[in-house]
Amino acid sequence: MAGKIDAKLKELGIELPSPPAPVASYVPNVRTGNLVFISGQVPMGPKGLEYVGIVGKDYTTAEAAQAARLCAINLLAQVKAAVGGDLDKVKRCVKVIGFVNAVPGYAEHPEVINGASNLFVEVLGEAGRHARSAVGAGSLPRNVAVEVEATFEVE
Repeated sequence: MAGKIDAKLKELGIELPSPPAPVASYVPNVRTGNLVFISGQVPMGPKGLEYVGIVGKDYTTAEAAQAARLCAINLLAQVKAAVGGDLDKVKRCVKVIGFVNAVPGYAEHPEVINGASNLFVEVLGEAGRHARSAVGAGSLPRNVAVEVEATFEVE
């Protein structure tokens, strides 16, 4: 039987992917006590990397927010794996850090990372509200437009 969070994902038309394996020397998540720290997720879609390029040059703020949303979907897939497949064990999203690969002088980083933040609230309700940082970067791995990491409190 699917839990409440899985039902909400289905209602929103979101299917979580199988969490991708790390591409370097790190683990996808670390659990300590009731906190799960999820490594940064990039906009990996069904056909591979999406949103490869620079915000303000190759992508608009609205397009980059969609990239951040995709990162958040991948974060949910990782936390689901970390809690043994039961997303109802997630008590809240605690902290989100978003990185935006942007042109010099770009100033709409918060609007981009709202793509991830808004998804967490859509899926988790009030438990999706979190502390957050949104920062610009001169480049990101594989030249993706956005990378997002998160910390969750779990049972």
